[in-house]
Amino acid sequence: MKRSIIHIVFLVFFIFIIFSFRPVDVFKEKEKFVVVLDAGHGGHDSGNRGNGYREKEIALKVVLAVGKALENDGRFKVVYTRKTDVFIELHERGSIANKAGADLFVSVHCNSHRSQAYGTETFVLGLHANDENFNVAKNENSVILLEDNYQANYDGFDPNSPESIIGLTLMQEEYLDQSLTLASFVQNRFKKSLDRKSRGVKQAGFVVLHQTYMPSVLIELGFLTNINEGKYLNSIKGQDDMAKSITKSIIDYKESLDAIYQVYQPKAPEVTRVTAHMEGDKVYDDITFKVQIAAGAGDIELKPFNFSGLDQLSKIKTGELYKYYYGSTSNYTLIQELREIAVGKGFDSSFIVAFRDNESIPLTEALKPSTSSN
Repeated sequence: MKRSIIHIVFLVFFIFIIFSFRPVDVFKEKEKFVVVLDAGHGGHDSGNRGNGYREKEIALKVVLAVGKALENDGRFKVVYTRKTDVFIELHERGSIANKAGADLFVSVHCNSHRSQAYGTETFVLGLHANDENFNVAKNENSVILLEDNYQANYDGFDPNSPESIIGLTLMQEEYLDQSLTLASFVQNRFKKSLDRKSRGVKQAGFVVLHQTYMPSVLIELGFLTNINEGKYLNSIKGQDDMAKSITKSIIDYKESLDAIYQVYQPKAPEVTRVTAHMEGDKVYDDITFKVQIAAGAGDIELKPFNFSGLDQLSKIKTGELYKYYYGSTSNYTLIQELREIAVGKGFDSSFIVAFRDNESIPLTEALKPSTSSN
């Protein structure tokens, strides 16, 4: 009996020690936004050599600069597919991202063309809309021919066959909207902040994007074959400019998600509905009140699990911005309660807005006594 008591005391003490000294940083690490940065090419694969520049070197320098900046921001954890001049097979790059449980995959490259074409473009995985997009993807996908066992690794994929691309697109469909959002951030910032020519957001069949199970983009920084752009991208200033622009785009993307998603979601939340009216409610017959809970560039599906369990959702697109609302009622007392619920679900900055005939009006105007009734 005495021995059993000793064992129990020892066990309790042991458990106490484990939980008292558990590595808190590990739990915090899981809360970080994981970004996998992929510098294209490497090792015996130099990428394109426009004007004598090396794509693999420029891509790596830009990626390392982006990674350093994100690592200085405590919200991010950065994982690299390569940090040195080594050859990494395409399927391994995707595997690195998947094993890291990445929230985002960003692959950086430089373009080439037989003409003096110039400008930036960002790709997401999809069917190529024209021969030009296919040729860009074909150039990047041809890297697999340098791999020892590419037939087995890519199940007979032929980088020169347009038909092979069709099978690539299915896996990334779930993340297409988010990938397009990040790609738009990248291109807009290149254009507005750096005054670079934007060739737009495009879709094409990149093998490296197919391998990932998260929002993914492939950035073409510009054309090394263009005399001026190649010189710029090979310069310290050019690489620094591009890195800062990509970094800010990734931060903007994360913050657009933060406006909608909570940092953690341990279990599927219960759906919250409030519809009851009480005696003494203030009802405004010609006014519709809503609680604005978020706004951002991302087009998020109106499902309760995307909004911490809130139901009665709606959204309006204004320019490039989506505004998300909770509730819809002429009862001002009820909308105040709905706002309290939204705050309780983590939407601390939510606020009440008013509409008349589907047009937004100032809340003070909506609450004028002449428009109310009991």
